This record gives sequence, structure tokens and C-alpha cells, in this order.
Amino acid sequence: MFYSDIKIADKYDYLEDKFLSAYKWLKKQDLKSLDVGSYPILNDDVVANVQEYSTLPVEEKRFETHDLFFDVQYLVEGIELFGVCKREGLVEKSSNPEKDVKFYDMPKEYGYVILNPGDFIVVAPEDAHMPGCCVDSPIQVKKVVIKVKI
Repeated sequence: MFYSDIKIADKYDYLEDKFLSAYKWLKKQDLKSLDVGSYPILNDDVVANVQEYSTLPVEEKRFETHDLFFDVQYLVEGIELFGVCKREGLVEKSSNPEKDVKFYDMPKEYGYVILNPGDFIVVAPEDAHMPGCCVDSPIQVKKVVIKVKI
């Protein structure tokens, strides 16, 4: 699955070599045994970041975007509510250019995907996303976020 607007459906090739290297890496690794940290896949163009954290209520989370990278977010353990909406029209609240992230006020309308172990979602720079939300109550999750440079 990937989330996109039909207006930009042909802008990106989600099966180009960078994305294929990310998918292949996810399939080949014993993800449950990987330590938290960063793992280069294709130089600086594709890097996997293994994370462990507790999900939080939606009210405690914020939508974010990235200008320079796609996110391939893959859930290893746990369950997570993952908010999605279009970046266009959002009100920026803060940013950290060094980390390529912008945060936004909560939009009036957005959707979500529930990620279970083995699920992934690809988020483009035009997509705002709100990862790490709890479905019912906070739980520990393990996730791999692969950053794919534009």
C-alpha cells in the first residue's frame, strides 16, 4: 500500500532501485533481533532507522512532513494507528531543517491506517503523516523507518 493523490501518481516511481533496495532489505533482515539504531542500505540515499517506543493518544501527537526524503514505515511488533492527510493547506507549527521535519497544527479532517506487524506504508513529501498513535491504549512497538532520498 502507498498513500498518494492521483495528481502526483506518476511523479514518483515506487519501484525504482532505491525503493526496491528498501523492500529487499526489510525482507532479508531478522527485524525482531535488530538493535535500535541506523543501518545504511544504499549509501546515504536509503537508510533504515530501527525504533522502539510506546504509542501515544492522538491528542498527544502531531502531523509531520519531510522535504528531502520519503518514509517507508514498517511495523515489526505491536499495533499502531498511523494518521495521514495531504500536506497542502496545513498550518505549520514548527520545523527542524537539520532533521528534515516540519510539524503542523491538527487538521480538521484526516484519515488513518492501522499498522500491524508486517505492514508498511510509503509516505511522500506531499503527504503529512502522524505515526506512533495508539489504537486503544499505549503499547510498545518496534518499527523500521527507512528514509529514501528524493
